Amino acid sequence: MDKPKRIQVAIIVGSDSDLPSISSAAKVLDNFGIAYRINVASAHRTPAKVGTVVRESERQGADIFICAAGMAAALPGVVAAQTIKPVIGVPMEGKTLAGMDALFSIVQMPPGIPVAAVAIGRAGAQNAGVLAAQILAIKEPSIRKKLAEYRKKLAKSVSDKDSRLQKIGLEKYVEIQKAQSGR
Repeated sequence: MDKPKRIQVAIIVGSDSDLPSISSAAKVLDNFGIAYRINVASAHRTPAKVGTVVRESERQGADIFICAAGMAAALPGVVAAQTIKPVIGVPMEGKTLAGMDALFSIVQMPPGIPVAAVAIGRAGAQNAGVLAAQILAIKEPSIRKKLAEYRKKLAKSVSDKDSRLQKIGLEKYVEIQKAQSGR
């Protein structure tokens, strides 16, 4: 039997409808060269599978878990209860409460079973990827270096936008933004 591929991060989503949002985390991990795998497993509908995914991910070397869930958002807590590795919970947007229900579920973990919570939806998924990279960078200089470059690019982007604003003025800048976003 082949040895399973080594991963650093395990991503678990409670539903395949979470995949478009969580792809932001996967993209960040790809950019940092961080190995990961993604599974769909529901804390409520497939609890045994969640346990299996956690155990298999740890056997493959996962140091961090990113869990995306909406509504009751039990998945990050269920995973945290089964591992001593860090768990980052990404609340997913829902139709009824816009993801606030999921956010509250993730941040209200009982003492001793922490889950790090990030923003709701795609922005949160992106930050989950960055946070996972930051945790791994504690011991991995190559990731630390990539994070420093990433921060420089973020700063340059803001500086470039300000330069453009100063050059063309507010009205033109906003007009271009609206045209680019299709609004």
